[in-house]
Amino acid sequence: MDAEIFYVLVGAVIVAAIARWRGWPAPLLVTVVALAASFLPFIPEITIDGHVLLNLVLPPLLYSAALDVSFVGFKRSLPQIRRLGIWLVLLTALVAGLVAWLIFPALTLPGALLLGAIVAPPDAVSAAAIGRKLGLPRRVMTVLSGESLINDATSLTLYRVFAAIIAGATLTVWDGIWQFVLAVVIGVVVGLVFGVLLHQLRMRVADPVVIGTFGLLVPFGAYAIAEHLGGSGVLAVVAMGLYVGYNAPRTDYTTRQQEAPLWLSADLLLESFVFAYIGLQFRRVLEDLGDESVVRILWLSGTVLLVVLAVRPLYIYPAHAFAVWMQRLRLKRWERAVASGEWTRRERLDDERRERFAARHPDRAARPPRRSQTADEIRVRLTEPALDWKDNAVISWAGMRGVVTLATALAAADIAALPTGPSHAIVIVAFIVTVGTLLLQGLTLPLLIRRLGVASDVDHEADVRALASVRARSKEAGKAFLAEQRKVWEQKYGEIDLRTFDAFADRMTRVETDTDQAQEAEEAAARPSTEDLVALSRGWLQVRREVLLAERDAGNIDEEVMRELITAMDAEELALDTRGAMRLPGRA
Repeated sequence: MDAEIFYVLVGAVIVAAIARWRGWPAPLLVTVVALAASFLPFIPEITIDGHVLLNLVLPPLLYSAALDVSFVGFKRSLPQIRRLGIWLVLLTALVAGLVAWLIFPALTLPGALLLGAIVAPPDAVSAAAIGRKLGLPRRVMTVLSGESLINDATSLTLYRVFAAIIAGATLTVWDGIWQFVLAVVIGVVVGLVFGVLLHQLRMRVADPVVIGTFGLLVPFGAYAIAEHLGGSGVLAVVAMGLYVGYNAPRTDYTTRQQEAPLWLSADLLLESFVFAYIGLQFRRVLEDLGDESVVRILWLSGTVLLVVLAVRPLYIYPAHAFAVWMQRLRLKRWERAVASGEWTRRERLDDERRERFAARHPDRAARPPRRSQTADEIRVRLTEPALDWKDNAVISWAGMRGVVTLATALAAADIAALPTGPSHAIVIVAFIVTVGTLLLQGLTLPLLIRRLGVASDVDHEADVRALASVRARSKEAGKAFLAEQRKVWEQKYGEIDLRTFDAFADRMTRVETDTDQAQEAEEAAARPSTEDLVALSRGWLQVRREVLLAERDAGNIDEEVMRELITAMDAEELALDTRGAMRLPGRA
């Protein structure tokens, strides 16, 4: 690594740390400081190949983001995410490309559409940082995060298609559609394969250092292999992250405790460098403007910036209205099916089909039958999470561009068939659009959120109710486990030592998080070993975790709330292990 890159990296992290300390959006401050620093004579000019930048930065950032996304929320919001991550990107690329072609014909139509694909995908890093700080509702954060996970795949697929056309390939519309479908299928399959393999490794290896190291490496492998096979590396990393994140509560608690700060540090490092790199390109862009076409390129850049700002709200509101109308049609169709008895007949046919399957596969017949969905659950399945006009206003203005736009523009400059003038124009437009959206939207988004009063009070109230409910069910499951274990202890140690068991169990049920009180009960044991008491505590924790997972899978509790409770249980188990490590094996 060159010393210049190291200096930039250290400086970017220092600025980001100051921003976090002051409570400011770190991406915006890093970009502004880098813009100003680019004019200092002692600041080096850093040039990184666009392909290298994408391959080094995108996989870990996408994987880390996918780990934190609630899969249940992502699945529920998928129609909204799909509209933004696929159709909005296609529309923005088309409109921006056509406008660019009309203003700057030297780009040619394929080159202009390539520019449209480059500036189309927003980057949710800045929006997410602002949203978390100001407490945006979870329904809005899920849509923004989900959009950023898949819009890069759409943009990069369009980029490949138009780059191939510029290079001389003959492609039809159907060829482009086929490439997109192939990219999606291959990317998702490769990602799921890597996700399953990594999850199995996490389940079988108890060394969190090894698991953390593999976690850092595997996103690069999934991305590279998917791209090599003609698929979307972006979707491969996203699919892997969603799978691993969804199953993370089933792994050892030490893995979860180690990987959380590991990925937070990686995010801070990579995001700080990316936004610093964006800002430091300002001087280079100004130098590229030093020719006779400067006015036309600035006019092109300003117009494309206005297009990407305008297309987003002009698409989101009509698309949302159409989706609401379609939801009402689906609900009316379902209500008519219920009233006519058609829905009951379908459920009966499904039950008969499951019974025939159980008869043909008796080894699986022991599984509990699937519970019939209630009317409220069916309505939730047929509808999207409700977004009002204020939510859509925030989503419409959260369209800041980032690393993908700049990196693909730099990569486009290396296309041999693209003349020097148009390639410089693409880089300049991409830079102005990226910095323009970061500063214009990033600086005004907090004001918009505060002015509209979009807050997560409803989420907080719902979380309090869900926490109280799931804690009660978790405690009941724990009591059932202790009742079963009491019989085992009676057979193993006799009636006398049941007093030790009862005292220990009473402490756990009354003070779940106070492991010190459980320690006092353990020290009072006469005959059972330390290992017996530790095993009892682990079982108590495990049944409570299983209740949380069941509630999450049933959709009764949000995944973020579940993760908070899992973290608390991990802390209990860590205290249990720490206490056990300080004692010699044997009788308590």
